[in-house]
Amino acid sequence: MTPEQMRDASLLELFSLEAEAQTQVLSAGLLALERDPTLADQLESCMRAAHSLKGAARIVGVDAGVSVAHVMEDCLVSAQEGRLLLRPEHIDALLQGTDLLMRIATPGNTPEVVDIEAYVTLMASLLDPTAPLVAPAEPVMADPVMSELMLEAPAPEVEPPAPVVEPPPAPALRQTKRTTENGERVLRVTAERLNSLLDLSSKSLVETQRLKPHLATMQRLKRMQSNSLRALENLNVHLKDHALSLEAQEALEDARRLLAQSQQLLMEKNAELDEFAWQASQRAQVLYDTALACRMRPFADVLTGQVRMVRDLGRDLGKQVRLEIEGEKTQVDRDVLEKLEAPLTHLLRNAVDHGIELPEQRLLAGKPAEGLIRLRASHQAGLLVLELSDDGNGVDLEKLRRSIVERNLSPAETAAQLSEEELLTFLFLPGFSLRDRVTEVSGRGVGLDAVQHMVRQLRGAVVLEQTAGEGSRFHLEVPLTLSVVRSLVVEVGDEAYAFPLAHIERMCDLEPADIVQVEGRQHFWHEGRHVGLVAASQLLHRPASQNSGQTLKVVVIRERDAIYGVAVERFIGERTLVVLPLDERLGKVQDISAGALLDDGSVVLIVDVEDMLRSVDKLLNTGRLERIARHSNQVVEAARKRILVVDDSLTVRELQRKLLLNRGYDVAVAVDGMDGWNALRSEDFDLLITDIDMPRMDGIELVTLLRRDNRLQSLPVMVVSYKDREEDRRRGLDAGADYYLAKASFHDDALLDAVVELIGGARA
Repeated sequence: MTPEQMRDASLLELFSLEAEAQTQVLSAGLLALERDPTLADQLESCMRAAHSLKGAARIVGVDAGVSVAHVMEDCLVSAQEGRLLLRPEHIDALLQGTDLLMRIATPGNTPEVVDIEAYVTLMASLLDPTAPLVAPAEPVMADPVMSELMLEAPAPEVEPPAPVVEPPPAPALRQTKRTTENGERVLRVTAERLNSLLDLSSKSLVETQRLKPHLATMQRLKRMQSNSLRALENLNVHLKDHALSLEAQEALEDARRLLAQSQQLLMEKNAELDEFAWQASQRAQVLYDTALACRMRPFADVLTGQVRMVRDLGRDLGKQVRLEIEGEKTQVDRDVLEKLEAPLTHLLRNAVDHGIELPEQRLLAGKPAEGLIRLRASHQAGLLVLELSDDGNGVDLEKLRRSIVERNLSPAETAAQLSEEELLTFLFLPGFSLRDRVTEVSGRGVGLDAVQHMVRQLRGAVVLEQTAGEGSRFHLEVPLTLSVVRSLVVEVGDEAYAFPLAHIERMCDLEPADIVQVEGRQHFWHEGRHVGLVAASQLLHRPASQNSGQTLKVVVIRERDAIYGVAVERFIGERTLVVLPLDERLGKVQDISAGALLDDGSVVLIVDVEDMLRSVDKLLNTGRLERIARHSNQVVEAARKRILVVDDSLTVRELQRKLLLNRGYDVAVAVDGMDGWNALRSEDFDLLITDIDMPRMDGIELVTLLRRDNRLQSLPVMVVSYKDREEDRRRGLDAGADYYLAKASFHDDALLDAVVELIGGARA
């Protein structure tokens, strides 16, 4: 390719980008002008968009684009100057021109010359009242099915009209740097590179977390070093009563000097490592958050052409319909947006066809002739919540009931007793339709089941609600991103597995007496119904648990109407996991959807709940579901580890006490440093958790006294303080604390994870 050809290709690509942006402006403006043709701001924006496209087309030598944009601009200028009032036929023709411009700008999709000539002739007849009126051609529908139907038969070729010569405007293409609404520059990056960046940033974040246990080990080593020096000092005291040779005295002095030097060096390097770990974790978190934000796009990106599609489809069906959108700037993962386009389009078409009535029917019902469809997007608890409602007639429940009986989906007696909620669930069955005949829009049997299937692929849910005579409402919930999933991590067969929280009904501890046999299968009572109980070890092909504890850890999972309790060995905790896809060469791994890395770098597999429920059904149908042993014998309880919590704040003290009690630890409390010091000298504890700022004796003094005491100097210490400055953290660690946790970042997992890291689980 010659340099000139490369330059031309680059300009054509820029023209395509320019056309994409400007046709969106034209479509939105023309739809607004259809409701009120006197809107000056919309006339101005549409005129400028057509003018920019004309100049851009002239720069790249696309004569067809110049001709179409020129006649559109003439029409809009006439409307601006009051010489023309935009009527429905003008809006139709301008929208047709908008579609034609997009086709012209799309590489490999150049329209026939006759289409251009016919359009220019049409616009001339609309602008010249004395010319014979040419019937407007059918608009090129935004819907792909309609577009194909209308573009089937090409017309014979004719010579294109010569483009109008006029002084070239300042083209928009000279500004080659694309920007956002905030004026930020936009760069084009491939999806693969973006995924790679997110993957690397997540691994970087995990790697920095691996420094935490290493740092804790260094703290223990520092404490052991201090103990060694004290032991040497004690030995020196005992040896004073014995006559030592000069060589022995020198060796003892050398040992003391070397230990002191190594302790000083260890303290310095430990402080450096602590500071490095803290800064590295902060920067890795910022890097990951930034990489994740790069994947987020405004919800409006999936709405391109939807307003136009609703309007055109309504006109095709003889209806007046308007689409209102709220929350266009709601940020969503680009992968989620791509997968949402098809179900949203289907629901919108469904609302126009099934929901909105004909104008005469609406007027008889006391409604405005124009139907209204609302689509609202918002964030809620880490989910994208979409509500799509219409003010139509709602679902005819009696017709639905008759259709259920006619399709032999339910006996007439049973169908007569179905509630509204139960009736509406039939609409989501494959092949179900209320249409008696097949049209371009409905009646093919590809209905709400396809929407539900696509939403489930996004790990989401869709619910239909309706009010007779007032309309229907679809409520969709999907994750904001597929790159991150909030999960419950459990242990099965000494390995970690993650259950996505979106599919978890609840977690519970079952006593042996709670497990009952119903029809030869194990069940337990949950929210007024018997729930089947299965072992995760059998489903995941792991060794059965050898735990002989009294209670059974159960995760209750649900997918639609299917609900089961899955018995696991241990609840590790709630985690936000970065999803790592499995190698494609593995194919579909049964009951597993993806992998992830935990904070310590270990691998965890993410459970495919829908697949797991299918596995349960297979085991039930084949009679191979294993029973879970119920340990009714009393087991001697291991001694619980004791923790002393020292804090002058009643609220903080009680919060920490309850958290630790719920995890199984034995907890004592003290109201200040002096009270804590007395408790430490009179009782035995496995861990001390203390605040710093307290009356009578602060936390630093308490830790200093503890480290000087021969009996207590090896006791692990955690400082929990509101102070989060680097000098405060270093002051607490230098005093002898093994862990420093800021209350500003305090949450359940942080405290409990730190306790487990220092002393392990609650049982000895």
